[in-house]
Amino acid sequence: MHSDRVASRWQRLVKGLLFSSLLLGLSGAFADTGTGPMPSNAHKSSYGGGWECSRGFHQSGSACVAIEVPDHGYLSAYGGGWECGRGYLKTDKQCVAIKVPPNAYPDNSSLGKGWQCSRGYRSVGDSCTRAVIPANAYASESSYGSGWECNRGYRVSGDTCVAVKVPANGYLVRLGDDWRCERGFIKRGEACEPIPVPANGYLDSTGNAWKCDRGFSQQSAACTALNVPANAYIDYSGNGWHCEDGFHRQGAQCGAN
Repeated sequence: MHSDRVASRWQRLVKGLLFSSLLLGLSGAFADTGTGPMPSNAHKSSYGGGWECSRGFHQSGSACVAIEVPDHGYLSAYGGGWECGRGYLKTDKQCVAIKVPPNAYPDNSSLGKGWQCSRGYRSVGDSCTRAVIPANAYASESSYGSGWECNRGYRVSGDTCVAVKVPANGYLVRLGDDWRCERGFIKRGEACEPIPVPANGYLDSTGNAWKCDRGFSQQSAACTALNVPANAYIDYSGNGWHCEDGFHRQGAQCGAN
């Protein structure tokens, strides 16, 4: 559904930003190793020769400079940077108070806006607007996108939810917004038509196609018996043949080596 796709894209973006934030947080733990005389506020590197800045300092050339932590901020876990406290967002070199609009709640995230809309509302700019939920729909958990999702058995069509028309020998998919054909049937337009399995054939494991029995090969829409010559045997697939040891294939026969 459209709202699912929007939410999924947002979740991927947030995960990417979280990963980037993690890498930045770890930068203090794997700081660049300095060379030359060890400056003040530094110590011997734990990752090889040279030195690295102590907690609360970062390398600037051949010196270790104190990290300036703004009001409402604190040193990150590894001491190589800083983060904002609860209720604040990092903006340039400051921690700015999060302004939570009506019908929203703080999400305690250092990314994004720092808040999400309550159930039944959707984010529009810096505010939360009540989602207009059509018939056969319900308020979604995500505050992004339309703010609603269609009930099972319905699919999004513009600003409405239309019923999914499941034909005979069909069934709703797991998400409930589309349909597929049952085993032994194939989708043709808006119908499920039976798969014509020929004599000496069977439905494959998918139930959407057929194969020939062992000892038969597919010839167009039929299964034809294999003509296995002397000094040959039916191969592993069951639908072809190989010559025995000491013989090689010559057309439709097996000749001696």
